[in-house]
Amino acid sequence: MGLGMALALVMGSMIGSGVFLLPASLAPLGWNSVFGWIVTISGTLCMAGVFAALARAFPAAGGPYVYTRIAFGPVTAFAVAWAYWISLWVGNAAIATGAVSYLSRLFPAIAAQPGLSAVLTVAIVWLFAFINMRGVALAGRVQLVSTIIKLVPLIAVIGLAVWVVMTSGTTNIRPFNPSEINLASITSAATLTLWAMLGIEAATVPADKVVNPEQTIPRATLIGAGSAGLIYLIVCSAVVLMLPAALVAGSEAPFADFVERYAGGIGAGTLIAAFGAISALGALNGWVMLQAEIPAAMARDGLFPAWIGRVSPRGTPVAAHLLSVSLLSAVVLFNYSRSMADLFQFLILLTTAVVLVMYIACTLAAVKLMYTRQLVASSGLRIISAVALLYGLFTLYGAGAEVLLWGLGLLLLAIPVYFAVRRKVN
Repeated sequence: MGLGMALALVMGSMIGSGVFLLPASLAPLGWNSVFGWIVTISGTLCMAGVFAALARAFPAAGGPYVYTRIAFGPVTAFAVAWAYWISLWVGNAAIATGAVSYLSRLFPAIAAQPGLSAVLTVAIVWLFAFINMRGVALAGRVQLVSTIIKLVPLIAVIGLAVWVVMTSGTTNIRPFNPSEINLASITSAATLTLWAMLGIEAATVPADKVVNPEQTIPRATLIGAGSAGLIYLIVCSAVVLMLPAALVAGSEAPFADFVERYAGGIGAGTLIAAFGAISALGALNGWVMLQAEIPAAMARDGLFPAWIGRVSPRGTPVAAHLLSVSLLSAVVLFNYSRSMADLFQFLILLTTAVVLVMYIACTLAAVKLMYTRQLVASSGLRIISAVALLYGLFTLYGAGAEVLLWGLGLLLLAIPVYFAVRRKVN
């Protein structure tokens, strides 16, 4: 993968199903949501800076696993990678569920038939697993095309919002009232927006498949995170501030409502649902790639059975793909009786819990490696790492006790698994 495909991997992994529904959750917060976005984007850009520095110094496949192993040793690295790997295939189940939810708006029979949504979700995941098993070149092309397509409705909303402001002034924008701004609401907004920004580490995981990784991965990470964050800030703020709060809060397709209000588009809801499905499927393609790279990297280090790390003639870890996608399928099928909304919320909670812990662990790894002089400790990196660590702790606190318990539970579960796997492998 060159810069274009690596950038598509980062942005495509970040821009998924969440952005099309997020304004409904942010609507009651008003202008607080704008400040929440600024906090989230600033914090994740600092995180992206940490990952870029780590990738430049240690351009090896495995990303977070590699960084924590070098800094803290195999036990801590296994715990972080084990929890992160679980979050990947669980999160992919959430993304696939979101994609099927969008598809059910286009094809109502999906929701009408009991169990059909679960079967379709599993089928979609296996399809993208096979695409990735065909090789990184095909998966990269799929990621690039889907990323371009999913940007179309977002850019259209930005253009429409700019046109409305230029022709009508600020009369359609919710007035700014300083008395409504408060820390609690900003914290809530920052917590909600975090899900949309997950994926800044995407390009660091398949580092061995990236051309000139020392330069390509940092560029893709920083440009991708910054671009996705800017797009999110503009489009979500436009929908939240330029539509009545009650309308957005109760909407299943806030982007469609925005287009219909200001462009009079007929069938905008159906069109947005189609783009939402494409967006989620494009994100799924990138995340499916990552969910196989982590266990493969662990197997190459002797922390998983060797057969998991073997690659095909095309250079893809087929066994790791089959293992991850089988576990993902089990999660979906065992929870088929849940509604798509309930399953989506549960899976998001679990994924966010672990990714937050992983971000903090990688930031601590950077701090440790700067202290041991294995990572160049520039003044800028020190500041960025400090801000990233504070942001990680802030969002973990804002996410609540349930998220924290899930994250710590998966990390603690990794310790007996580590010793059991080591005994079996050895």
